[in-house]
Amino acid sequence: MKHLIHTLNKAFDNRVRLGVMAVLMANESVSFNELKEALDLTDGNLASHVAALEKAGYVTVSKQFIGKKPNTTYAASAEGKSAFQEHLTALEKLLRG
Repeated sequence: MKHLIHTLNKAFDNRVRLGVMAVLMANESVSFNELKEALDLTDGNLASHVAALEKAGYVTVSKQFIGKKPNTTYAASAEGKSAFQEHLTALEKLLRG
């Protein structure tokens, strides 16, 4: 039982990163503004947490222009989906004791 805590993924320790991944798991892709609104975050807070998840290889970022406005969208990578699912499984095991 005491070893289960070590199976949790540190990348998802922070509630913002946990929220980002939860939203991305439920949607194919989400724009920066949609993610910001869904999680009620500031631009800087969201950007720093998404950057950490991108660096870990868990999130992919797509930047494009719609008209003259920049549009950034995020999606969970295959590796991110797998890692998040493993994290959720570890949480469930921990909860069941």
